[in-house]
Amino acid sequence: MHGAEKLGEAGLALLREHENVDCSYQLSPKELYVKIPLCDALIVRSGTKVMREVFEAAQGRLGVVGQAGVGIDNVDLQAATELGCLIVNAPTANTVAAAKHGIAILAAMARNVAQADASMKAGKWQRNKYVGVSLVGKTLAVMGFGKIGSEVARRAKGLGMHVIAHDPYAPADRARAAGVELVSFDEAISTSDFISLHMPLTPNTSKILNDKTFAKMKKGVRIINVARGGVIDEDALVRALDNGTVAQAALDVFTEEPPPKDSKLVKHENVTVTPHLGASTVEAQEGVAIEIAEAVVGALKGELAATAVNAPIALVLSELSPYVVLAEKLGRLAVQLVAGGSGIRRVKVVYTSIRDPEDLDTRILRAMITKGIVEPISNVFVNLVNADYTAKQRGLRISEERVFNDGSPEVPLDSIQVCLSNVESKFASAILDSGDIRVEGRVKDGIPHLTIVGSFSVDVSLEGNIILCRQVDQPGMIGQVGNILGEKNVNISFMSVGRTARTKQAIMAIGVDEEPNKETLRKIGKIPAIEEFVFLKL
Repeated sequence: MHGAEKLGEAGLALLREHENVDCSYQLSPKELYVKIPLCDALIVRSGTKVMREVFEAAQGRLGVVGQAGVGIDNVDLQAATELGCLIVNAPTANTVAAAKHGIAILAAMARNVAQADASMKAGKWQRNKYVGVSLVGKTLAVMGFGKIGSEVARRAKGLGMHVIAHDPYAPADRARAAGVELVSFDEAISTSDFISLHMPLTPNTSKILNDKTFAKMKKGVRIINVARGGVIDEDALVRALDNGTVAQAALDVFTEEPPPKDSKLVKHENVTVTPHLGASTVEAQEGVAIEIAEAVVGALKGELAATAVNAPIALVLSELSPYVVLAEKLGRLAVQLVAGGSGIRRVKVVYTSIRDPEDLDTRILRAMITKGIVEPISNVFVNLVNADYTAKQRGLRISEERVFNDGSPEVPLDSIQVCLSNVESKFASAILDSGDIRVEGRVKDGIPHLTIVGSFSVDVSLEGNIILCRQVDQPGMIGQVGNILGEKNVNISFMSVGRTARTKQAIMAIGVDEEPNKETLRKIGKIPAIEEFVFLKL
């Protein structure tokens, strides 16, 4: 067993009870390649990159990699999964530490602690310059009501703040139980005095605070970020600080870490900064060390940890592998059809199969549907091992049904259908009369296809991305959309039109290789006969 970066003593002690431990720090990639074939397990922190070359150099011996922390941007998951290596992380031990740091820098900012300290150390006594603002009665918007966001909300209420939250996918009852009101994104940013960010960094949240969103805020708002630097457009924040829209900011994370030496943001007098200390308390570091050590020791004994981030391919039955891909993609499609804000609670999955239930283990399919629904909207990684636990944590209730059909016994599954209940949709045609979003798919020649959206039949292969349009059924529609995409060199791989009745309503499903830019999508939306459309990323 090998540790590449320093791990807390309590964790090392636990490992030494079971294994030989080699602590080698600051290894170059070359030195790591030489050592790795001698190891069964590797524990790293975010500074060590564990790329495909490491897994290949291990020649099959490396069975588990432990990442001491939450994020695993530094590990090549795809390579690990292919080469049979289990990845585990430590997602819970530093939750409270990060929340407390958010509160600490919020309070320090409100009372100018850092600036006053620097001024006194420079020999000054400026009582009038550093008058602060009270927190009592002020509104705090918590953007992202996950584990850390909800801990911050609880503590802010203890400071006498009024707390509102925005999280498009959090169940409202969880917020209510904490005495917090869930509101829309625009309401959260426009009505609050303080805004604390707790969202994962995804394509949807990248630079979500930008010139446009700063313009909607109350003049003199204060921003706190202990999540990920990339959720703020840092140049836009400097502009908002300079023009007084934002009175102060308290930041623990930056787009580039460490930030450039001449960063205007870091040097700004109304900004309080710390060098990514969110999880840096002695107790949290020890907690992470113990959590990761337990997960690694368990994995070496052959137990599958609840904190496993991937499930090696060996766990997937080859017969079901194309259906595994189909299940995940249907989950991804379904969640992208939800208009954030309604919170996803109930998921119904219907399998059509000739097989006897004893003969068809749907656990892996249920896990992949959960993965498809949860991963695009969070920074959780879902797999066969932790899927049910993750669904439960997020308040997702998944029910499964089987419909018997008389197909060929060689085909394990005829179709998989995913329905989300009581949600609003970005694409109204995906909703049935019962109010459920419905998507259904099948595997044809080993390739997953989307076959039903709402009550429309379509047929488009689930490779690349998909544009769904609902239009008045009239000649020339396919050509118009095709031309707009063609002008921008977006390659169409597949096209299918499904309608309910002739010249009534039709849905066009278009498979595209690349992601069209916003301008192209706007042009499609402007075609008069198109009533609604949505771009779905697979």
